[in-house]
Amino acid sequence: MSVTDAEAATLSAFAAVEAARRRDILVAGLGLFVMVVSMGLLLTLIGDLVVRGFARIDYDFLTSFPSRRPENAGILSAWVGTLLVMLVTAVLAIPLGVLAGLYLEEYAPRNWISNLIEINVANLAGVPSIIYGLLALGLFVYGLDLGKTILVAGMTLALLILPVVIVSTREAVRSIPRIVKEGAYGLGADKWQVMWSYILPAARPGILTGAIVGLSRAIGETAPIITIGALTFIAFLPDPPLTTEFPFLNFNWLFDGFTVLPIQMFNWVSRPQAAFHVNAAATGVVLMALTLSLNGVAIWIRYRLRRQLRN
Repeated sequence: MSVTDAEAATLSAFAAVEAARRRDILVAGLGLFVMVVSMGLLLTLIGDLVVRGFARIDYDFLTSFPSRRPENAGILSAWVGTLLVMLVTAVLAIPLGVLAGLYLEEYAPRNWISNLIEINVANLAGVPSIIYGLLALGLFVYGLDLGKTILVAGMTLALLILPVVIVSTREAVRSIPRIVKEGAYGLGADKWQVMWSYILPAARPGILTGAIVGLSRAIGETAPIITIGALTFIAFLPDPPLTTEFPFLNFNWLFDGFTVLPIQMFNWVSRPQAAFHVNAAATGVVLMALTLSLNGVAIWIRYRLRRQLRN
């Protein structure tokens, strides 16, 4: 190859690199623009919600039942129902999801059956929430005749977030270095001891984070709860889970009617009076506060557990 040809090849290579660099800058700039616009719109909506609803939040608003008069209306039954439904959802979804994720990642044989299960779990994570509501309506409400209760709502939302918990558990277990398992086996531990004493403690931050993120999604879901027939106007509270008499636990509340914060918002937004719209904005602020609190708890738990692992 002559010198001229070599210089031409070098210039061509530099031109290709420069063109690729310009494309990278263009794509990065476009992505930054889209992010700024989307975040600006989101912050604008959140700011408008807070400005309109924050002044309405007070002790009476949090401790009063809904009313046909907006100045007397409150969200007591809604936030209590939300907490009870989330309690059932967590009790059902987290243990089942964690155990299923551990089984699929560590115990399941690698065959077409496990591959089919993995594909379906991944697909279920993207199924619209209304489908879970229709499934619960046909199976739990009419098929098993459980009624339109807190238990059914918790089971519905548990099904909704179960794929999220399974996937997050598998990812947390998969992120553990293989040398940890090999070292434990080298010390003579069996599979259960490795799982209980080494895998689970190391994967616990990721598992808990995924579980709380799933609950954060469930707390704002409206479609499946409306589908199973949750009440839109409720002026009573379910029975308390704890009592002063032995055995100090009461499960009657599982079969009570309920409402949740998203449904209460939907009810007030659908009314023509502007004062009810202010109440809906205040309810949205409370719902965002609960969601951010759950995410804050997830961040705190992950930070504490990681510090414990380092020490």
